[in-house]
Amino acid sequence: MTNLVSKRVVITGLGAITPIGNTPTDYWDGLMRGQNGIAPITLFDASRHGCRIAGEVKGFDPHEYMERKEAKRMDRFAQLAVAASKQALADAQFVINDLNAEQVGVMIGTGIGGLKVLEDQQEINLIKGPDRCSPFMIPMMIANMAAGLTAIHTGAKGPNSCAVTACAAGSNAIGDAFRLVQRGYAQAMICGGTEAAVTSLSVAGFVACKAMSSRNDDPAHASRPFDKSRDGFVLGEGAGVLILEELEHALSRGAKIYAEIVGYGMTCDAYHITSPVPGGEGAARAIQLALKDGGLAPEQVSYINAHGTSTPMNDSTETAAMKKALGEHAYKIAVSSTKSMTGHLLGGSGGIEGVAAVMSIAHDKVPPTINLENPDPDCDLDYVPHHSREMPVEVALSNSFGFGGHNVTLAFRKYVK
Repeated sequence: MTNLVSKRVVITGLGAITPIGNTPTDYWDGLMRGQNGIAPITLFDASRHGCRIAGEVKGFDPHEYMERKEAKRMDRFAQLAVAASKQALADAQFVINDLNAEQVGVMIGTGIGGLKVLEDQQEINLIKGPDRCSPFMIPMMIANMAAGLTAIHTGAKGPNSCAVTACAAGSNAIGDAFRLVQRGYAQAMICGGTEAAVTSLSVAGFVACKAMSSRNDDPAHASRPFDKSRDGFVLGEGAGVLILEELEHALSRGAKIYAEIVGYGMTCDAYHITSPVPGGEGAARAIQLALKDGGLAPEQVSYINAHGTSTPMNDSTETAAMKKALGEHAYKIAVSSTKSMTGHLLGGSGGIEGVAAVMSIAHDKVPPTINLENPDPDCDLDYVPHHSREMPVEVALSNSFGFGGHNVTLAFRKYVK
């Protein structure tokens, strides 16, 4: 059997558009302050819905990143992805040109895709008739368009795909991009996750399956991962993008390096369409596989950006999984859920949480879990309550779990020559 190429892969650029900041710097500053991004929904009339709060992106102007005509032909989820990707390329000072375009790829995951366009066009179909539907409906709606349009807007002609694994999609996209660079199929990848599912139909569906918080009168405290009184997640929107680059290529152009990505674990519960397997066996294996892939021992892990959705089932199961995978060292690791501030971006979560994990390594600080006032007895780890923490961060993990039993863990490490 031929030995596979195994190149070192580093992160050289970041992009983030989130409910608490529309640049990576603003997002990180918001995390460090424990900023709340949850408020009453403004993107549609939610007065008849059981959940009327969300983590909306504020003040995003797509025309800062694309022409008005182009923006009009994109669903919001694709606009966010293109914008975050352009931020990340600018941050990396990475120029795509005729010489390198075929060696730069795109992997951007999403859980749902262009749901708002689908809702709007269905209303037109029913009220005005099928002949009035937009010819752009399909290319605006389909989930792969975030990746496709990012390539069109940046000129990246290398490998291009889209993970659609529910709330694990962004992390799957980063992990898959890591493999492509690691194995020599690309020199660099634009990768992450995006979602813009704060829509009437989306909220109605999640409320119907009893997944969402009903704390409509107290949005600032509605997302409360690991708290005994948590009652469901709060929907968020946004995009997070990382530039992954082969180490020698990054060094040859003098790029700044935030961190190194070293491990990718991916499993399936094969258990239930929405509930995690009791005891977290599938999630635990994903963590263990990421550590094995990165040649890491549990004792090397400093911080975990947890999936931490604020649902009764996830938080206790994820806690059990971390203890199963990491043993007694789990109690010595700083764990936090940034969803306490941003809400749950579904397929976009892995993108912005990957950015947070990388920033924690770069700055030797970890974000807090806000609203953790009365910890669940089954959730007994160090969740960094209320305030961010300065501490050495050598290795950070990012967990993402999705409906269908998808489990993903990414392992990042401080870069050392």
